[in-house]
Amino acid sequence: QVQLVESGGGWVQPGGSLRLSCAASGSISSSSIMGWYRQAPGKERELVAVIFTAGTTRYADSVKGRFTISRDNAKNTVYLQMNSLKPEDTAVYYCNYRRGSLDAWGQGTLVTVSS
Repeated sequence: QVQLVESGGGWVQPGGSLRLSCAASGSISSSSIMGWYRQAPGKERELVAVIFTAGTTRYADSVKGRFTISRDNAKNTVYLQMNSLKPEDTAVYYCNYRRGSLDAWGQGTLVTVSS
């Protein structure tokens, strides 16, 4: 079992920045894929960014150049640095952990971008 706890969400004006954190506990392995997804009101959950074991990253086109995903394996934590935020980035952001057949999700943290 893996437990994920997100933090760092909140309200920010357009153009602002936030950093999300996701702390993992339980049967953790650095040989895993961790990622951030988001779900806006009335929309389906979508991939934001993922980071693989070796540190390779992938981003949704909508966040490339603005968001950065990173992980600290010693702390079992993954981060999402979000810069130049736009109103369309408003969503609940979820952390995800995958290793083999194990697929765990956090409870989500709300990010609201508005003036």
